[in-house]
Amino acid sequence: MMLGRSALTQFPVGRRRTRAAFIVAGLLCAIVLWQRFALQPSSAAEAARPTTAIPVETALAKRADLPVELEGLGTVQAFYTVKITPRVDGELQRVRFVEGQVVKRGALLAQIDPRPYRAVLQQAIASRDKDANQLANAARDLARYEGLAPKNLVSRQTLDTQRALVGQLKAQLEGDRAAIDAARTQLSYTTINSPIDGRTGLRLVDPGNVVHASDATGIVIVTQMQPISVIFTFPEDDLVAVSRALAAGPVRAVALTRGGAKELDRGTISVIDNEIDPTTGTMRLKATFPNLDNRLWPGEFVKVRAQLGTDRHVLTIPAAAIQRGPEGEFAYVVGPDATVKAQQVTTGLESGASVVVEKGLRDGARVVTSNQFRLQPGARVRVLEAAQSSSDASNGSR
Repeated sequence: MMLGRSALTQFPVGRRRTRAAFIVAGLLCAIVLWQRFALQPSSAAEAARPTTAIPVETALAKRADLPVELEGLGTVQAFYTVKITPRVDGELQRVRFVEGQVVKRGALLAQIDPRPYRAVLQQAIASRDKDANQLANAARDLARYEGLAPKNLVSRQTLDTQRALVGQLKAQLEGDRAAIDAARTQLSYTTINSPIDGRTGLRLVDPGNVVHASDATGIVIVTQMQPISVIFTFPEDDLVAVSRALAAGPVRAVALTRGGAKELDRGTISVIDNEIDPTTGTMRLKATFPNLDNRLWPGEFVKVRAQLGTDRHVLTIPAAAIQRGPEGEFAYVVGPDATVKAQQVTTGLESGASVVVEKGLRDGARVVTSNQFRLQPGARVRVLEAAQSSSDASNGSR
């Protein structure tokens, strides 16, 4: 009887546990279904939700004649630069220029004391005159000896000695003339003239000082600024294009301020340097400008724009439309359904605000030129009109 009662008491307890497990499982299923359908929107409702179009500016890919222009940075250099240094020693008596004065070639700049060199010249002249008189006397004696020689009234040795003396005096006279030329040259060095047309700089030596030919400082520096040169660089990849343009004729160059906002002067490219810098991969060029208004100054940092010619009937888009990604350059193209796709492109020459598209786009394709950072393939866009885009830009700048 005790064993049977124990078995009867255990059976109802197991049934109660099974019922509790079913209740718990049902509650968990109800919670999962509630989270799925009550807390999340349905796929149909999500698909029906309208997508906000991103406002963008666009431009059409079109064919045009594009000026071939290259820009590089450079430094203005004087066409000629001359350091005026003394070529003889002596006291600097006078300085005949004003600092910053425009001087012509041959203009007197400075005067060194000429008296010692004038005295040397006079000594050379006196020595020449003395030797000239001796030569004349010896020549007369030689003429007499030669007249007496056929009558055997003078020895052959005396005649030969006199001829040698005449030759010696002639050579000495030539030496005297050379000494006179040297003395005159030294005397001319005491007067210092400008070798070029140019502008004087700061005076480096004051009058009253003794200057020497070995001085490295000099008296003044004269620079020719009309015309003037600009040394600038282009990438080595542009060497062929620039060389072809120079071979075809003069290549125009425009000098701009460092930021490129203001034009300073117009000139021509004169030469390409004979080597490429291997450390920077650039070539050096020199352009010459008339600089009639003195807008270009030696040492000034400027931008140079070279006009190599014109590419005819090429497909162009604004340079702002070009983006760069892991696979190279691309542009967002607006489709008929107002969505965009990323189109891989191959670009060519960039000139100003336009770039040549060699592959990837067709004529008339509409490309996005602003707000690309908000786009991804398939995004819907709203094309801004020109007036509206300028108004939005002004509002955003306030």
